Amino acid sequence: MGHITTTGTETPAPKKRWYRQLYFWVLTGIVLGILVGWLAPAAGIAMEPIGTTFVNAMRMLIGPIVFLTIVGGIASVADLKRVGMTGLKALTYFQIGTIFALLFGLVAINIFRLGDGVNADASAIKTTDSAAKLIDAGAHQEWWQFLTHIIPTSVVAPFVEGDILQIIFIAVIFGVALNAMGKVGAPVLDGVQRLTGVMFKILGFIMKAAPLGAFGAMAFAVGKYGVSSLSSMGGLIALFYATSILFVVVVLGSVMAFLKLNIFKMIRHLKEEYLLILGTSTAEPALPGLMRKLEHAGVKKETVGLVVPTGYSFNLDGAAIYLSLAAVYIAQATNTNLTIGQQLGLIAVMLLTSKGAAGVAGGGFIALTATLATLGTIPAAGIMLIFGIDKFMSECRALVNFTGNAVATLFIAWWDRTLDADRVRRVFNGETVEPLPSEDPILPDGYGDIDDDLIEYGHHTHPDNHPERTEAADADSTAKDTRRPAYSETI
Repeated sequence: MGHITTTGTETPAPKKRWYRQLYFWVLTGIVLGILVGWLAPAAGIAMEPIGTTFVNAMRMLIGPIVFLTIVGGIASVADLKRVGMTGLKALTYFQIGTIFALLFGLVAINIFRLGDGVNADASAIKTTDSAAKLIDAGAHQEWWQFLTHIIPTSVVAPFVEGDILQIIFIAVIFGVALNAMGKVGAPVLDGVQRLTGVMFKILGFIMKAAPLGAFGAMAFAVGKYGVSSLSSMGGLIALFYATSILFVVVVLGSVMAFLKLNIFKMIRHLKEEYLLILGTSTAEPALPGLMRKLEHAGVKKETVGLVVPTGYSFNLDGAAIYLSLAAVYIAQATNTNLTIGQQLGLIAVMLLTSKGAAGVAGGGFIALTATLATLGTIPAAGIMLIFGIDKFMSECRALVNFTGNAVATLFIAWWDRTLDADRVRRVFNGETVEPLPSEDPILPDGYGDIDDDLIEYGHHTHPDNHPERTEAADADSTAKDTRRPAYSETI
C-alpha cells in the first residue's frame, strides 16, 4: 500500500526486494526438495513429516475460514435472494465448465489413443492393498451419494474430518439464520468478522513455514516415486499436461478475455499460491490466499465466500480432464471398445461422480472407480495401470482446479454486475490500489513478505460500506443498516 505525504498525495509503496518475497523462498524450497529426493532418496523420504505437518496446519484453518467467510458474507447482505441467485449462477457455470473439461480429456485420448497396444488382461491385474481399498470404496459408491453426503451427521464432524462440502452447508444455513435475526444477531456477526481477522492472522504465521513445507513435500515425492515411472507412462502424463494447458489457455483464457482481463496476468498475481500448490500437490493450502486476493481485487466478499469454497467441491476442471482421459485410456488398454454413446454416457455419469471428491484421500480414484462401476463396461481393476503415475498428475490437477475457481469467481461477479474490472485489471498489473472499506483488516498479499507479519490497514467497517455497490444495493441501503456490527448499533 502506498504512503500519504504531508501534501496529501500518495506515493507508491517501495517494491519488496526479491529475497523478501515468499514465492522466492517457496521456489527455493521446491528446488532443494527435488535435489534431495533425486540425489538422496532415503533422505528425501525421511522429509515426509515436514511436508505433511505443514499441509495439516493449513488444513486446520480451511474449515473455520470457509465457515466464517460464508457466514459473514451472507449475514451482511440485505437481499438473500441475490445470494441465492449467485449460488445458482455458480452451479450453472460449474456444470458447463466441467462438461468442457470432460470433453477436452475425451477428445484428447480419442485422438492419440495411447492405450492401444497395451493389451492388458483385466483379470490378471494385481492390486495393492491401498489401491484395493480405493477400488472397493468406489465400487460401493452410488452416483447419488454426493447429494446425501452434503448433510452431516453432526455439526462438529465436518470440521473434524475437513469435509468442505458439509461445512459449506452448515455455513449457509447459519448465515441465513443470522441474517434473519436482524439487530439481535448483530453481536454474533461482529464476532464472526473479528474471528475472521484472527484466522487470517494465524494463516499469516503459518505461511512463514511454506518454504519448509514445500521442501519436505517435494523431497518426499521425488525420493519415493522417483522418475522411473515416467519412462513407461511418459506419453500419458505428457498428454494430460498438454490437454490441461490447452484447456486453461483456450477455455479459461476465453472467459477471461470476455471479461477483458488477461489470464496470464492473473496467474502471475497468484504466483505464491501456484508455487504452494506445486510444492504440496494439493490446492487446499492456497484456498485462503485466493479468497483474500480476489476480495482485494474488488470481488464482493459474499461472492468470494460462496463461489470459491463451493467451486472447491463442484468446479474441478483438472480432475474432470483426468477422469475422462484416464477412463478411456483404461478402456483402450484393456481392449474394451466404447461407442460414442457409451463415451457420452461416461461423461454424464462423471458429472455426478466427480463432485465432492476434493479433500478426500484418494478422491480421484474413488470417483473414477465409481464411474467405471456404474457403467459396468470398463474393468475397475484397470486403475492399477495408472496408479503408479497418479502422483505426477496430482500437481497439474490441483493447478487447473485452482485456476478454474479463480476464473469462475470473476465471471460470477461479472454476471452479478458487481465486478470492478478496472480495479481487477490494476491489481493483476501489480499496481498499488487502496484497500476496500469492506475488507478484513489484513492485507491479502501481506504474507508475500517473508520477513514481516501481515500488515494491518484499519479496523472493521460496516459491511454495507462498499464503493462498488450497485444501484440495486443503494436502494436497499436502509435495509442494510440493520446488518451493521453490534458496536455501531443500539440493541
